[in-house]
Amino acid sequence: MLPDLESLRCFESAATHLNFRVAARTVALSPAALGDRVKRLEDQLGVPLFARTTRRMALTAAGRRLLPHARRLLDDALRCRHLVQDRDEQLPFALTVGTRFELGLSWLTPALKALRDQHPERALNLVFGDSPDLLAHAWNRRIDCVVTSARLTGRNFDHHFLHDEDYVFVGASELLRRRALTLPAHAAAHVLLDVSPELPLFRYFLDASRRRDTWNFKAVEYLGTIGAIRLRLLQGAGVAVVPRYFVAKDLAARRLVALLPKVILQRDAFRLVWRTGHPLHAELRTLADDLAKLPLR
Repeated sequence: MLPDLESLRCFESAATHLNFRVAARTVALSPAALGDRVKRLEDQLGVPLFARTTRRMALTAAGRRLLPHARRLLDDALRCRHLVQDRDEQLPFALTVGTRFELGLSWLTPALKALRDQHPERALNLVFGDSPDLLAHAWNRRIDCVVTSARLTGRNFDHHFLHDEDYVFVGASELLRRRALTLPAHAAAHVLLDVSPELPLFRYFLDASRRRDTWNFKAVEYLGTIGAIRLRLLQGAGVAVVPRYFVAKDLAARRLVALLPKVILQRDAFRLVWRTGHPLHAELRTLADDLAKLPLR
């Protein structure tokens, strides 16, 4: 007897999460029902797929061999609908897009109506989080795609360029009227704002500066998100490197001013990223094309 697709779907979810309770939620079954499906598949194949103890669960060698083939088979099954459907009929579908908080609030959320008007058959849902978590969710099929500027490694994801992400070193106008920052020595009078102790934002400035000066700030304040950094900038609490699109209105209104403008900071690129082999690959490419036409804000 050939393995049935529903049992393979339950096996794939259990293999992804290695937790029957979590896996059961993803396939809308009770843990007991999911366990029955997995047991049925093991009986059909004649081999155990999981090694279980009271404390942990792991794939057996047979389970590890089966997993990539099961994923391909499930993806192919999903493609069947798209291969046989009438190409002139636009069937409804939904995509869940992962994004970091600030970009989702300032850019994606305001664009939802326009994106829906372009393709009424396409429903878009948003999930907010950090890029590493969102990419893991895309790999595990909890979401369909991610808008991210994170650098990708490996060949497990497809991606489509959306926009360049430019950065700018800024401070509040009032703060800089009182305390200039035109030389590294001036840093001792200022607080640097960044998201974490690794200084990932200020690194864009350091990597772009030809001179290897030491910037010893009076203090460094870690704020976790660029939204919090912008608020602290406007309060005159410090200086920071931030994405230009995120403070463009503040720069135009002179609430913030660019520091050391002759230094051209390194840039990133926003991409739409999805797992290779996604059954809605064509629809994701269309979404990427639509997003690329929307200016950052």
